[in-house]
Amino acid sequence: MRMSQFAPFTLGLCLVVLPVLPQGNAKAGDAEKGKEVFEQCGVCHYPDKTEKKMGPGLKGLFKAEKMANGKKPTEANVREIIDKGGNGMPAYEEILTDEEKNDIIAYLKTL
Repeated sequence: MRMSQFAPFTLGLCLVVLPVLPQGNAKAGDAEKGKEVFEQCGVCHYPDKTEKKMGPGLKGLFKAEKMANGKKPTEANVREIIDKGGNGMPAYEEILTDEEKNDIIAYLKTL
């Protein structure tokens, strides 16, 4: 097979294989389920206010320019806080499943 014939074959193979490869945490969450999981977070965070409780209020989190830690509120940055905790917040990396984290992130986007 000559190189010019190989390129379309490679592209075709990628189009067939890539959609079935695992996408990590790319699955969209369910905001309703996330609201239920968030109930344990409500001890420290207001979902309907921006003022601080024990932790920052989360109303409008994904619309904000930056979070309390100064980082932009992206899914990756929010997931990092959920996973690692910090500033008195416990780490939930081993407590919540990836699906639960996806659900919480989907819920936080509705606030």
